Amino acid sequence: MMLTGVHVPLITPFDPAGAVAHGVLKELASEVVRAGAAGVVALGTTAEAGALDAAERDAVLGVLNAVCLRQDVPLVAGATTADQLRALAGFPAVTAALCLVPPFVRPGEDGVIAHFAALAAVSPVPLVVYHVPQRTGQQLSAAAIRRLAAIDAVIGIKYAPEALDADAVDLLTDPPPGFAVLAGTDTLLAPMLALGAHGAVAASAHLATEEFAALAAAWRDGHARSRATGSPGCRPPCSPSRTPP
Repeated sequence: MMLTGVHVPLITPFDPAGAVAHGVLKELASEVVRAGAAGVVALGTTAEAGALDAAERDAVLGVLNAVCLRQDVPLVAGATTADQLRALAGFPAVTAALCLVPPFVRPGEDGVIAHFAALAAVSPVPLVVYHVPQRTGQQLSAAAIRRLAAIDAVIGIKYAPEALDADAVDLLTDPPPGFAVLAGTDTLLAPMLALGAHGAVAASAHLATEEFAALAAAWRDGHARSRATGSPGCRPPCSPSRTPP
């Protein structure tokens, strides 16, 4: 399975009583898919995978599982532990799990690779590495990412640095076969696509799903280079923001 296009990491809405708002979540997911999202990500916005309890996680996954089965689009689920991964077996629409590089402890590249090998051994679904070094404190070189890609169950990476760097260029110049590189920093989506990224996990696509989908499609279909200076569809539909997520 190769993840391509724009996948929207859906916020989890809650009702005034503090419970997951099932109907609102269902409509939100349906809306972004109708607008062109290639798929949706459950429990994938900042810190959601670890912040919701088991019942809330199951509620979110149950709603989105039904929507994605009906719409025939992939569902990626945020998961941070082996137990959370095992629980995904109960949701047939889940095609992959988005797993954060271990934060705070900075285990080094060998430690990160060992961590993902251990998760892959127990997961019922393939894994997508969530690499956001400014939050985890752990950098990964292009060489380390290629080692992660060599783990059979690791099928891609959400690559979310603060700026493009030599490792991004190195990785996208020669990406591992069958390994999806997905832009994870919305303001870097256009340059990442220009370098060869396969798509994005883009939170801003809640608000401009159609525009983000068109941007990814333009690069994928080879139209963007000739139109980039004149077409708003080839420019990123968001601007830098320091608003807390």
